[in-house]
Amino acid sequence: MADMNYHHLYYFHVVAREGHLTRAAELLNVSQSALSSQIRQLEERFGQQLFERRGRALHLTEAGRIALDHSETIFSVGRELLATLQQTGFSRQPLRVGAIATLSRNFQLTFLKPLLGRSDVEIILRAGSAGELLNALITLQLDLVLTNQEPQTDAISPFITHKLDEQTVSLIGVPGLCKKKMSLSERLATCPLVLPTRSSGVRRGFDALASRLGVVPQIAAEIDDMAMMRLMAREGAGIAVIPPIVVKDELEASMLTEVDQLPDITETFFAITVERRFPNPLLKTLFS
Repeated sequence: MADMNYHHLYYFHVVAREGHLTRAAELLNVSQSALSSQIRQLEERFGQQLFERRGRALHLTEAGRIALDHSETIFSVGRELLATLQQTGFSRQPLRVGAIATLSRNFQLTFLKPLLGRSDVEIILRAGSAGELLNALITLQLDLVLTNQEPQTDAISPFITHKLDEQTVSLIGVPGLCKKKMSLSERLATCPLVLPTRSSGVRRGFDALASRLGVVPQIAAEIDDMAMMRLMAREGAGIAVIPPIVVKDELEASMLTEVDQLPDITETFFAITVERRFPNPLLKTLFS
């Protein structure tokens, strides 16, 4: 198989991923006829039909599925080789970190602290949505992703999930915003609250708690960004439902106070990586 045309294999790989000849031709910037011709040449080399047409869509044969599985490995190794060699020769070892935009900055700083200030390390931090960051992780543009939501996995998922920490969640606000001598039920029903949005695990836990207590919370704001929740709490807009680590500095300076700890509600922080033949050696420092 030494004389196999890997250019043809890559074209097959793109067509198989797209499932449609027209879309693949547009992505590869070649004509459909040229693409079809190169796929046929690969099939002749293998001695196997790789696709069968059903209507306008292309479906992989059993041989096609085997070829796709191997091509995934081949091109993944190629991307890893490129990413690894691009890092060599740097005066500083780069660590490319993705963090979902809503994640606590204090948590990120605490996690990365073992590498901060090192003259041989360059940290490249990128914020974004979970979807775009995990895709960048798969394509080896990132070394790890920090998130508070564990990604869905199955038997073929490439993700490796590392549980880093689990934080309690509290009611936190400026001193005097809520009376001290109140039950939790009274506090939730009468004090203005700054809550995370309903897509968050903390919010789902809070809604379940309010339901168990039989109270209708007084919602002043719903925010999907921890940094903004922190600012709202500092401005006295309401009592924030957040982990204390988010406002660690303000608590230490007595700008904010922990009014109550919420039972059975936690926020879990994860680091997500993928299996690599040459993992970034800096990860070992962070996970040790």
